[in-house]
Amino acid sequence: MKKIFITGALGQLGRAIYGLLKDDPQYQLYLTDFHTVDDGLIKVLDITDEESVKAMISDFMPDIIINCAAMTAVDLCETEQEKAYKINSLGPKYLAFSANEIGAKMIHVSTDYVYDGQAGVPYTEESETSPLSVYGKTKLAGDDFVLKSCPKALVVRTAWVYGEGKNFVKTMLRLADEGKNIRVVADQIGTPTSALELARAIIFLMNTHSYGIYHATCEGYTTWYEFAVNIFKLAGKDVKVEAITSAEYPTPARRPMYSVLDNKGLRERHGYYMKEWKEALVEYIDSIKYSE
Repeated sequence: MKKIFITGALGQLGRAIYGLLKDDPQYQLYLTDFHTVDDGLIKVLDITDEESVKAMISDFMPDIIINCAAMTAVDLCETEQEKAYKINSLGPKYLAFSANEIGAKMIHVSTDYVYDGQAGVPYTEESETSPLSVYGKTKLAGDDFVLKSCPKALVVRTAWVYGEGKNFVKTMLRLADEGKNIRVVADQIGTPTSALELARAIIFLMNTHSYGIYHATCEGYTTWYEFAVNIFKLAGKDVKVEAITSAEYPTPARRPMYSVLDNKGLRERHGYYMKEWKEALVEYIDSIKYSE
């Protein structure tokens, strides 16, 4: 039986991984999050507290640590830079140190925001990083800490994730139900990725002897505007969506205009392909019972 320690278990990805593994007798799961719920299933862990991280991991002695915890509020990171650094950089470092001390594999989830979006062609794992925002910079520092601190580490970079919890898909559907005017940026290009598809890829990698950096997004690419249009079409909602530019929707943090990731490592090293983004969106819309 493999013992798996998961941080950020209440987040979209943490929930998806738990859903796929919870009934599998091959695995014993230890779930943690900064917050907890009353059922006692999830333990409270602040990954920025190095001693707490060491104590909890040394007590459970996992074979694999999956870090889904992060400060993902991109704009908030601009004003709360110290907090972002602690959660996105130091937390992963402490987890990787502990993983190395007990010989565990470490899987750390990262982001497309480590790239500047100027390439115009999909980024591979070998592409140069150049983050534009505090979020991207702190996530990249976390990636580097993990890779340097634990030889049995995987950094999995993904993008535009949606799953169980607050996300773009549910926000669009809520706005539609409320009859709100919907304006969506049409000049940022990336790949919507379902947390379920990402969880499947992580579990696949978890059971290999591969280490280093991997990209893991659904196949294909689109804009936020086209993503919204597809959401409403699949949900059977007749909604008018206005396409706007990033300049018309200014945000505190700069975002990469083009952040399509090429899953080169998964494809060439393992022959593994993730679902096309529209196919994964159909699966998700069906799962939340919005389609008629």
